[in-house]
Amino acid sequence: MTRADDVQVGIDRIDRSGGSIGEFDQARAEAAVRELLIAIGEDPEREGLKRTPHRVANAYREMFAGLYTEPDEVLATVFDEGHDELVLVKDIPMYSTCEHHLVSFRGVAHVGYIPGESGQVTGLSKLARVVDLYAKRPQVQERLTSQIADALVRRLDPRGVIVVIEAEHLCMAMRGIRKPGATTTTSAVRGLFKTSAVSRGEALDLITR
Repeated sequence: MTRADDVQVGIDRIDRSGGSIGEFDQARAEAAVRELLIAIGEDPEREGLKRTPHRVANAYREMFAGLYTEPDEVLATVFDEGHDELVLVKDIPMYSTCEHHLVSFRGVAHVGYIPGESGQVTGLSKLARVVDLYAKRPQVQERLTSQIADALVRRLDPRGVIVVIEAEHLCMAMRGIRKPGATTTTSAVRGLFKTSAVSRGEALDLITR
């Protein structure tokens, strides 16, 4: 199998609905980091770098944990509260990795939904958890925002969903255009928030307060 074939196999294993792509390969990750150190002109055998491949591999295992689980499953637990108004969790800390340069982008996510006719709600911590798991993948902010919204639609069958993410991208701050402090805002609206300007406006007002 060629290197290109190997890469394609990995791509083909991705579940486009948001599932996992398999297990983390610790040894392969460590070898790749070691090769990268050599490629940039460093000596992976010098004292300060001897354990760097191991440490970086462990960090990547944690940073990309969302690849090895099904994020939607955290929304499986629901409660019959008969609630029919907006539920909104603001300022959820969010850390992700830009898939274009493999450097981080970070900020906050705001996640809200209006329960469906059943009035079922999920735990507030579950909203933060689904943000965390989708963020722990190589990402672009636009896709991340949509994936979170779509997960709520799939699992909670709500009347409406709104997700807003505000983040700073280090690929813009520390390289390239070098504009630290620039913030990117993305939103995804579903259901009632898409069809009703009043509902959408109410949610956005609460988010921006």
